[in-house]
Amino acid sequence: QVQLVESGGGLVQAGGSLRLSCAASGNIFSINTMAWYRQAPGKQREFVAVITRDGSTNYAGAMKGRFTITRNNTKNTVYLQMNSRKPEDTAVYYCNVQTILSKTYWGQGTQVTVSS
Repeated sequence: QVQLVESGGGLVQAGGSLRLSCAASGNIFSINTMAWYRQAPGKQREFVAVITRDGSTNYAGAMKGRFTITRNNTKNTVYLQMNSRKPEDTAVYYCNVQTILSKTYWGQGTQVTVSS
């Protein structure tokens, strides 16, 4: 089992920056990829960014250049730096982990609200 705890959400003005954190605990040695998803009101959950154990990253098209995902394997934590925030970035952001056995775990989500 892997437990995930997100933090760093809140209210930010358009154009501002925010950094989310997600700390993993439990069977951390099984963790392969760490990722962020988000779900806006009335919409389906969508992929934001992913980072592999060796640091390779991939982003959804709309987030490229504005969001940066990083990972600290010593602290078992993944971060999402979000710059140039837009009102349409308002959503609940979820941390996602996949293990080497392809099990998936989700955090409880953290609300991010961008005011115009």
